[in-house]
Amino acid sequence: MSKYDLNTRIIDLTLGELLEAIEERVKDCQQKPEETTNKNFVYGLKGLAKLLGCSKTTAARVKATGDYDEAITQIGALLIIDADKVLEIAKAKKNDNNLHF
Repeated sequence: MSKYDLNTRIIDLTLGELLEAIEERVKDCQQKPEETTNKNFVYGLKGLAKLLGCSKTTAARVKATGDYDEAITQIGALLIIDADKVLEIAKAKKNDNNLHF
């Protein structure tokens, strides 16, 4: 929290006060790093096909099974696919010897 009133005009601050306020603000910003997501996404059936190493037709069949619904978001015609989640599901299915493609 700043010790300076945000309504104080810059012209009313000394150079030292201005530099101190700037330094304080920079430290506040550095202390609160934004959360970054390291998620990998692929888009469309073509992206899913490339991820799974299969044809687009097979990727469409895989999507249609519903097994990967938690990794696929569809907005109109746009498919947004969480690549890490798809691979995690595929790995689990492979371990169950129940992989569908």
